[in-house]
Amino acid sequence: MGLLSGKTALVTGASKGIGRSIAIRFAEEGANVAFTFLSSVEKGQALEAELAAFGIKAKGYRSDASDFKAAEQLINDVVADFGTLDILVNNAGITRDNLLMRMTEEVWDEIMNVNLKSCFNTVKAASRTMMKAKAGSIINMTSVVGVKGNAGQANYAASKAGIIGFTKSVALELGSRNIRCNAVAPGFIETEMTGALDEKTVQGWRDGIPMKRGGQPEEVANTCVFLASDMSSYISGQVLHVNGAMYT
Repeated sequence: MGLLSGKTALVTGASKGIGRSIAIRFAEEGANVAFTFLSSVEKGQALEAELAAFGIKAKGYRSDASDFKAAEQLINDVVADFGTLDILVNNAGITRDNLLMRMTEEVWDEIMNVNLKSCFNTVKAASRTMMKAKAGSIINMTSVVGVKGNAGQANYAASKAGIIGFTKSVALELGSRNIRCNAVAPGFIETEMTGALDEKTVQGWRDGIPMKRGGQPEEVANTCVFLASDMSSYISGQVLHVNGAMYT
């Protein structure tokens, strides 16, 4: 029996990186997994097959969580297909880095829609099902940048800081219905995105971290398993940092 046996989870933005690791770890722990992807259709189909190999029900949905109506339809489809929704992980996110003086209004709005508004969209839609069930765990992916800021990422930092305020407010509003809402704040995690960077630059980042290494996507996923499971049944409204002490 896994830690998430019998539960149904939805993970947004799961075709690669941290989202993919979360979906796989959830399946390993016995959860039925619904997930979304936007552009990577082949990766989405491959992940669906990989998850199903764990003997659980898995289904990928091509959906844009930043679109309010699409997010509502997504939640309705997941509940119709799986019968329930116990865990929601808002992982979908993008970066559009630039210095403030060069940042366009369009890029600011795009980041806010994809990173922050998507959380509002999915949580609002999913909360109805969770309130009926009087149970649920919502996990929103923020970032160390949302807590301490980062030059060249004013838009990203603002969106991730917004997720923290949103998470804490949802925890207060839905706590009486036994719905928990927490945020996970990864630090420097080594994924496909960082793999494309100059090794010297990456090593410089590693050297600046007290644990002297970058994190692995699985280490973020394990934190999500804990928050999704009944092991964290009295933890809500919190930000869990997964960063090797780069920010304390």
